[in-house]
Order: sequence, then C-alpha cells, then structure tokens
Amino acid sequence: MKAEDFRGRTVDELNDQLLALKKEQFNLRFQRASGQLENTARVGAVRKDIARIRTILGERNRAAAAPVKN
Repeated sequence: MKAEDFRGRTVDELNDQLLALKKEQFNLRFQRASGQLENTARVGAVRKDIARIRTILGERNRAAAAPVKN
C-alpha cells in the first residue's frame, strides 16, 4: 500500500492493520524457514508497510503532543 492509503485511516484502523501485518510477517518467517515461501518479495513489502504505518503513527503522536502556538 501507499502512504496516502494509510493516511486516510484512523489510529484504530492503523493499529489493527499493524497487528495484521505483524502476524503475516511472523507467518512468512516460518514459511521461509521451512522452505514453503513462494513469494519472497512479500516479506519486504510487509516490512515496508509496517514501517509506513509506524511512521504515520509517530507523526500523529508528535503532532498531538506539540504545543499550540498562539
């Protein structure tokens, strides 16, 4: 997914998506270790999606914590 797709979601939706991606990443690691992984590019795509979500959540946390300028 692209960052714009994630930016349109709420924090709860992002957290749910992050949890789902972490579960998928866990399963992909087991598939790779057992030699059953067919789409090796999916591992990198999942990692990048996790990083995108964490980045957006961090941006939102910093924006919420920033002092309001008068």
